[in-house]
Amino acid sequence: MKPLDPRLLRYARAARTYLALTVVFGLVIAGLVIAQALLLGRTLGAAVQEGALLPDVATLVVWLAVVVALRALVSGAQERYAHRAATRAIAQLRVQVVERAAALGPRWLAGGEGPRVVTLATRGLEALEPYFVRYLPQLVLAVTVTPLTLLVVLRLDWISAAIIAGTIPLVPIFMVLVGRLTQGRSDRWLRVMQRLGSQVLDLLAGLPTLRAFGRERGAARRVAELGSAHRRATMSTLRIAFLSGMVLELLTTISVALVAVGIGLRLVYGEIDLVTGLTVLVLAPEVYLPLRQVGAQFHASTDGVAAADRVFAVLETPVPTHGTLPCPDLRTATVRLRDVSVRAPGRGVLAPAGLDVDVSPGQVLALTGPSGSGKTTAVAVLLGLLRPDAGTVEVTAPGVAPVPLADVDPSTYWPQVAWLPQRPVLEPGTIADVVSGPSGDAHGRRDRAAALTGLDAVVATLPLGWQTPLGRGGAGLSVGQRQRVALTRALVSDAPLVLLDEPTAHLDAASEDVVLRTVEALRDEGRTVVLVAHRASLMALADHVVEVHPAADPLADPLADADTGPTADADPTEARP
Repeated sequence: MKPLDPRLLRYARAARTYLALTVVFGLVIAGLVIAQALLLGRTLGAAVQEGALLPDVATLVVWLAVVVALRALVSGAQERYAHRAATRAIAQLRVQVVERAAALGPRWLAGGEGPRVVTLATRGLEALEPYFVRYLPQLVLAVTVTPLTLLVVLRLDWISAAIIAGTIPLVPIFMVLVGRLTQGRSDRWLRVMQRLGSQVLDLLAGLPTLRAFGRERGAARRVAELGSAHRRATMSTLRIAFLSGMVLELLTTISVALVAVGIGLRLVYGEIDLVTGLTVLVLAPEVYLPLRQVGAQFHASTDGVAAADRVFAVLETPVPTHGTLPCPDLRTATVRLRDVSVRAPGRGVLAPAGLDVDVSPGQVLALTGPSGSGKTTAVAVLLGLLRPDAGTVEVTAPGVAPVPLADVDPSTYWPQVAWLPQRPVLEPGTIADVVSGPSGDAHGRRDRAAALTGLDAVVATLPLGWQTPLGRGGAGLSVGQRQRVALTRALVSDAPLVLLDEPTAHLDAASEDVVLRTVEALRDEGRTVVLVAHRASLMALADHVVEVHPAADPLADPLADADTGPTADADPTEARP
């Protein structure tokens, strides 16, 4: 990202007001710095050269104290607004990147972008705060305080101004040289964080399975290795930051020393008066200070800047357009898939391949096939979340011309569909809100559905009953209880099309009976049910069973899908657990 990327102002509205305030604060601070130097030089000159006592310079001392106090107040106000703006801008970017990731769909997330989005929306964007709080204010001061103070020095002593003008370009040159190295390290650090985050999420998600097979200690060792890799990456970045800060400090110190030596020699020969010399000596460090702080704070902001670049890449990824045609009533319409094929990312196969399915009203359709054949992908195609790479998906109704699903307005299609994925997604709230919404169910449909799924027995054991609060993802309930909540919600809904993806996965025999009763109840209500099933009991309920097959992708690059595991000189964090 550039020192001040226009995209930041476009996507984060809070940054616009903050930038305007920062410019105002910078101009005020520049004026106060110049006033402080003039007052300090005049006060010290009067005391040294004229032998003035404190009562003689009391007015100057009072004004000097006022200027110093105002400078401290303005700096404090600027930092306060910086923290507020950083919090708001980060929140705005986080919301936009999550919304854009959701709009881009599951296939884009499945292509390796999902863990990266998680890292960006959490740890990555938090690193943008130093950019707002430390780097951007110093950048504004560098373009306000530095030129204004240099003009004052030029008016007071052109020789000192020439020395400063000759040495100032060295500061940005060294900043660019060091910044390029640091930026590369920051990009590498963000990639490492994304890999570490992805691997830790995989380990946490698979921890129950690892414990079931007694392999949890191996996962603990892997987490320790990932933590060590993160520590090494962080310390490497800090090492570069400290060394580059020392280089800039040494450069500016030598530059100020050159000005001081020149003034000292000319004071000895009487070529400059004491007040002017003292004023220039006070102003000289202030000329270099903003540039020096820009270089020093640059390293504190590079991690956030690298994250912002990746956020902008996500926000600028084009979103697939949706149709505008109204969807026919799915109680009488058929969703027809013809020769549908979808490329599996990174696998070099079509899964599914050449799928032909008619999802007819009031019927139970079961999709079966080996793992990885594309059954869940076929459900995503039916949901309209994924467009096939080949074939057609149409909605046909009696007396209406077939409508391609891609041309259908999702706001008229999705309300007619109820979806139960392999891991039910339950929003935070009470059980009553999750099942039937905040409005509740005055006609008792919820209670009848709960009695069918067995959720009523679960609710009866909870102290707060239906008002029991659930955490994110249904935290507070077991896997089987969450499945009962999701099934009850599907029964309570009026959606004519119900998609159940492996509804009996991870369930015991008693819970499986609940699923079977639920499917039978849905069919009795005349609703269409699509099952992704492996168990014979589920397939026995289906009116039609369709086997999903994968096939080799003729357009796949065989070299792109080859296993290129970590090599001897590869980054250790790139290895999979």
